[in-house]
Amino acid sequence: MTLRLFRRVRDDVRTLVDGATAEELDRRLGSNSVGWLVWHISRGQDRNLSELTGSTQLWLADDWATRFDRPADPSDTGFGHSAEQAAAFRSPTLELLLAYHDATHGLAEKYLASAADDDLGRLVVSPTLGNTRSVEERLAGQLQDSFAHAGQIGLLRGL
Repeated sequence: MTLRLFRRVRDDVRTLVDGATAEELDRRLGSNSVGWLVWHISRGQDRNLSELTGSTQLWLADDWATRFDRPADPSDTGFGHSAEQAAAFRSPTLELLLAYHDATHGLAEKYLASAADDDLGRLVVSPTLGNTRSVEERLAGQLQDSFAHAGQIGLLRGL
């Protein structure tokens, strides 16, 4: 079930931004642009799934930070960004946004296809957030955040 939901996020994001121009990626209502929202969904998946598996975030390991012209900071996920920080975000190309999104989705595919049945109750400490949550809480929170932001992307694209 959870893997199907992550696949739905991937499919929804791809559908929602299909054919988006550079101008449309930086369109915002308030502080969050379409591009920022796609980046934030992807960064959340990268951070959460990397922390669940004890691996280095793709953001750092595969040098995505450089490609996005962003800091190589594992906590730079958009969580806690001020309105000014979010508004200052400039989208890279649609292809780059989707390539990173696909890469982080690959983490979900790999982890969820091989996770033990009892892994949902395992407690995981987040070095970036400094909290402890169960795997189930982390996955549910990431999915809720992703679907909420996908809805915002749909709104912005429909304007």
